[in-house]
Amino acid sequence: METLWYWIVAVMLAVYVVLDGFDLGVGILLPFVARTEAERQQSIQSIGPVWDGNEVWLLAGGGTLFFAFPQVYASSFSGFYLPLIMVLWLLVLRGVSVELRMHFEDALWRNFFDGLLMFASALLAIFFGAALANVLRGVPLGPDHFFFLPLWTNWRTGVDPGILDWYTVMGGVIALLALALHGAVYLVMKAEGELQRRARAAAGRLWPVVTIATLLAIPATVVARPDALKNYYGHPAAFLAPVVVAVSLGMMLVAIRKGAELQAFLCSSGYLIAMLCGAAVGLYPVLLPSTNPLGESLTIANSIVGPYSLRVGLIWWIFGIMLAITYFSIVYWMFRGKVSRSAGIYGH
Repeated sequence: METLWYWIVAVMLAVYVVLDGFDLGVGILLPFVARTEAERQQSIQSIGPVWDGNEVWLLAGGGTLFFAFPQVYASSFSGFYLPLIMVLWLLVLRGVSVELRMHFEDALWRNFFDGLLMFASALLAIFFGAALANVLRGVPLGPDHFFFLPLWTNWRTGVDPGILDWYTVMGGVIALLALALHGAVYLVMKAEGELQRRARAAAGRLWPVVTIATLLAIPATVVARPDALKNYYGHPAAFLAPVVVAVSLGMMLVAIRKGAELQAFLCSSGYLIAMLCGAAVGLYPVLLPSTNPLGESLTIANSIVGPYSLRVGLIWWIFGIMLAITYFSIVYWMFRGKVSRSAGIYGH
């Protein structure tokens, strides 16, 4: 049951990255691929019907973590208090920029909200990547399972790292590039005309950069956390995750060049899921590694709630996830196809 809940949390966070990832990617690319007001409206209309629903998966993943592993939730949210507050503000700014720009006719205000959308989207991608890198690297947990991290120290990994060091900054940059590529292939699938052409060109330029960054991520993770490949050597089937990453990247390039829009988006989604699954496999059964020799890592064994709560919670989780899948299926079906050029935030 503990392992099941570990993967439930991992899968919910992966779904969030895939779904809200293309929202962030569109925001990151907005000033680079959308040159006219009509193109900027098209870009925002492509995510208008779904961005706030996609964001729910982050809340659901956090709620599931709180339910199943309350010690990890408490430790993480106290130790990462400052960056989490910054993430909340960025989520607010992203929502404000999407919802308010269409209510202003003045070009200056619209440009302001477009810039705000790019700023918030880019920083969110960087913060999420840095957060994952912090978890992979480990934090200085004390004997009470709590920790404090300064924003930065000497930019090196070790016993007493900061939130920002060379590895976590690298994680943030990789997330920024990967989500920008994800947003580009999504725009190719949803847009038309010059906007689609520029989005396809952006995807073609981003692909080799993301590929190189992905290749660098593995040795960097081993340097930051020497036992990162322990589970892979113990269970060779785990190497399926990096294989899927490589296959997804290769098929994505082929799809971009062939103009296979849906295939390119699915390959990008597969790449993100495989990367996150690879990180989860490398961590298991640890949820939050400790870099402090005096502190014990938080694992599924010492962080899980009681078996009765898990059984009852699983019933309600299944019920809730069925409702969520039904809702998202209806929304994505209603707003399927290309974005029209008609006015309005929903654009279909």
